[in-house]
Amino acid sequence: MIINTGSRTDIPAFFSKWFLNRIDEGFVCTRNPYNDDIYKYPLDSKIIDCLCFCTKNPKPLLKNISNLDDFSQFWFVTITPYGKDIERNVPDFKNVIKSFKVLSETLGVNSISWRYDPIFISEKYSLEFHIDRFEEMASELSGYTNDCTISFIDMYQKVLRNFPEVNEVTVDERLKIGEKFSKIANECDLKMKTCVEGTLLDQFGFDSSGCMTQNVIEKAIGNNLKIPKGKYQIRECNCIFGRDIGAYNTCIHGCRYCYANANMKLVKRNQELHNPYSPLLIGEVKDDDVVKEVNEPSYIDRQQKLI
Repeated sequence: MIINTGSRTDIPAFFSKWFLNRIDEGFVCTRNPYNDDIYKYPLDSKIIDCLCFCTKNPKPLLKNISNLDDFSQFWFVTITPYGKDIERNVPDFKNVIKSFKVLSETLGVNSISWRYDPIFISEKYSLEFHIDRFEEMASELSGYTNDCTISFIDMYQKVLRNFPEVNEVTVDERLKIGEKFSKIANECDLKMKTCVEGTLLDQFGFDSSGCMTQNVIEKAIGNNLKIPKGKYQIRECNCIFGRDIGAYNTCIHGCRYCYANANMKLVKRNQELHNPYSPLLIGEVKDDDVVKEVNEPSYIDRQQKLI
């Protein structure tokens, strides 16, 4: 089984105490955001093939990273150069880079990747601005990761509501970013990737197959996986999405481009319902709730070693 913590919220940044309590108790519950069903997943290192994290601030969980020594891990850390006008509560990128380096040194270079996304262009955050900051970050992260995934801002209704002045990145701007970023990445020994962005940037050497593919997970855990066809694949990319234990409308970063929050009022309301000792991230399991236990096996291929 693969556990995913980061598609709906940022657990390392804001819910590390809760997550470590779930590890100690050996199980976690999550409420389906679409029908209110509750699923219960075991947190047993013998069947959890990988814990996958997506975060903008790994530092709170990094302090107790040794508590996860029994588990294989893969971390996607988003580091972007935006200011408080865009990412209200995200730490300065220089501080996130420090945490990134510690994670890389602790877990190994194959277990951590860098995300530079979403990219949008404005008068303040111009094309030249992105190129300059990307070069600065890539130079700092060289040797601490193998790759960087970029994506361009998606114009979801939630995004347009919270960030109405944003514009879609044009094809010409995407091509210029692809060309410049690729050149910088080559100099820093980084592989560039896109995910669900088409193949436009492949001409510059980008890998457009996906950011969290089976191959990525296998390198992180040091084992081959034998995952049933179609399992965990929910998008048109080749990414493997495990069992997500997060919840929408709970992330306090306050990023204006966020697709996972409807608005900050709802986020604050949900924060008041958070109990670090509850099996659920938000709220409690009630007497009339139907809890469905999920007993998936490990998908590690014991007969074939990773080459």
